[in-house]
Amino acid sequence: MKFAPLLAQFLYTHKRLDLPGIGSFLLDPSAAVEAEQTKQGKPILLEGVSFENNSSVKQSPDLIAFIAAQTGKIKALAAADLDSHLELAKQFLNIGKPFMFEGIGSLSKMQTGGFSFSPGQLILERMKDISAKETSTTSSEEPATDYRSIFYSKKTKTNVKRPLVMLLLLAGIGLAIWGGYKVYKNTTAKKKSTPTEELPNNTAGSTPDTSGTASNNVQTAPAATPPLAVTAPAGTFKFVIETAVKDRALKRFTKLKNMGLSIQMETPDSANFKLFFLIPAAVADTAHIIDSLRTTYTPGWSKAYVEN
Repeated sequence: MKFAPLLAQFLYTHKRLDLPGIGSFLLDPSAAVEAEQTKQGKPILLEGVSFENNSSVKQSPDLIAFIAAQTGKIKALAAADLDSHLELAKQFLNIGKPFMFEGIGSLSKMQTGGFSFSPGQLILERMKDISAKETSTTSSEEPATDYRSIFYSKKTKTNVKRPLVMLLLLAGIGLAIWGGYKVYKNTTAKKKSTPTEELPNNTAGSTPDTSGTASNNVQTAPAATPPLAVTAPAGTFKFVIETAVKDRALKRFTKLKNMGLSIQMETPDSANFKLFFLIPAAVADTAHIIDSLRTTYTPGWSKAYVEN
């Protein structure tokens, strides 16, 4: 049984129903509302009921105790259910619409501010004690009527279970790992696609071989005079990892070349030598790339930067 019939049953039993902020329903003690009247299943108008306007009427402890006993709830929750139902009734009456108290009748607000009452029909079910089992899931819910939808939207309670939380956590970790792999793969692909400029093989400090026959027992080393300047192609940036004097630059260049890196070198004045990589990159990625190169290849006494 829903919450609203509880008010009617209280009125049938106690002959008085006080509703705070609204007024009181009174039932003539001589009125018969026993279940035998409804055996034929025909609508029967509730007789002997009246209404008294009294917005200052207080909440009835007996009514709260009755609702709590019938629903199996504590009195605080029973009082909250009653307040919610009465608040809905007052909101509906304030917009000029009648409000039906099931099993009792309807109230309508008059221009004078009071309420007019029209008796309703008896509840067509056998009057009996309402068990907590029958009302535990419905005592705090009202029937889904048209007027109810004006003020309230149905709330759904979501219970997030631990397995779902763990699943979302694992999905987030997997996404992070996949993202890191994609970044690494893209960076590796850019490095592999970087054009390399191999300088002639020659022993550091020796005279270049002009006979047309390459030396077979020397390490990869730059020419005696590196290019004065290298222009970065469109969409490519020059990532300078170190600036050093000639001897240091030649040794560093040879070491990085022997590691299979596409390192390049230039000198603007034959005194200072720049070691750099030409890498295709977007402008937004240059700061991240130079930070990574600086950490790996730039000594503490030098500096790394980007040239377009």
